[in-house]
Amino acid sequence: MLTLYIATAVLLLVSLLADRRKTLQGLRIALKRFLKIAPSFAVMLVLVAVALAVVPQDALGRLLTREGEWLGMAGAMSVGSIAAMPGFIAFPLCGILLERGASYAVLAAFSTSLMMVGVATFPLEREYLGVRLAVARNLVSLLIAALVAVAVGLAFGELR
Repeated sequence: MLTLYIATAVLLLVSLLADRRKTLQGLRIALKRFLKIAPSFAVMLVLVAVALAVVPQDALGRLLTREGEWLGMAGAMSVGSIAAMPGFIAFPLCGILLERGASYAVLAAFSTSLMMVGVATFPLEREYLGVRLAVARNLVSLLIAALVAVAVGLAFGELR
């Protein structure tokens, strides 16, 4: 991540040297857009914080390692759709859940829906995409997550 920040700073400096006026104009536009979405972003952060505070850590593990693949996958997709966490936290969590008995199908459902479906980020998506497109994007992502989970379950012989 540090590399990305350094690259951004260097490119911003290059842009400033190339055309100061256009760069400053672009920064003003970016600031206006950021300030426009800041309230939705703040709501999203509060929702994520509340969700993480309300759901006990053990409850997540119990839900995802429950017997019955179809029920486990449905639960995993539900949790993954609602939760919001970066990949560098989600994927090690999947490793821990695998050690605790979660199947590959359940982990595929969880990680795919976590990365693709955004109930917690919906207010922000609505600002950018509009309600119809944000809902459609999330529904298509949920369908893809289900298909990936079923394919993984079939590939590993976990689904019948």
